[in-house]
Order: sequence, then structure tokens, then C-alpha cells
Amino acid sequence: METDKNNDQVLPEEKLFSGVLLLNAKVVGLTLGVIFGLGIFVATNWLVIKGGERVGPHLILLSQYFIGYKVTFWGSLIGAAYGFALGTICGALMGWIYNKIAIFRQ
Repeated sequence: METDKNNDQVLPEEKLFSGVLLLNAKVVGLTLGVIFGLGIFVATNWLVIKGGERVGPHLILLSQYFIGYKVTFWGSLIGAAYGFALGTICGALMGWIYNKIAIFRQ
């Protein structure tokens, strides 16, 4: 990919390549937040519906990090909120770092 040597304009292929590299950090954060929130919500409710003598011995360990979380329906709502918040922050941070690296490499 070369620039036009006569009037130093950028070729359309170069514009397309540079435009594809950058992410919208807010959208990445929102998407990851929804995925994390729904993942915790579905996993918790799956175990609640499944039932049994000991419900979710591994998933209950999330209560060490998410205050108020339990393997119950109400706990799944609390976990979904925490998952959404954590996913949004992590996704936005990943998008921001990716954009900084992409700009630096150009």
C-alpha cells in the first residue's frame, strides 16, 4: 500500500485498513458486560432449577468477590449486575488498550 506520490493523498485501501483497526471501547465494554451478566444469570438459574442436595458448590465461591451473591434466583440477579459491571469495565479497558496499541503501531 503506497500513497500517491504526486499529491501525497492516502489511497482508499489505506483508509479502509486504518479504519478497521480501531474499536469502539464503549461498545466492546457493553457487549462483554451483557455476556458476563447473562452468563452468571443463566449458570446460577440452571443450577437452581436443576436442584439437588448441594446446589452449586463451585459457583457459590463467587460470593467471595460479589457481596450478596448466592446460588438462588435473587442471587442470580445480584450476580448478573456484578457480571455486567465487571464485564463493562474490562471490555472498555481492553478496547481502550487495543486502540492505543493500534494507534501506536500506525
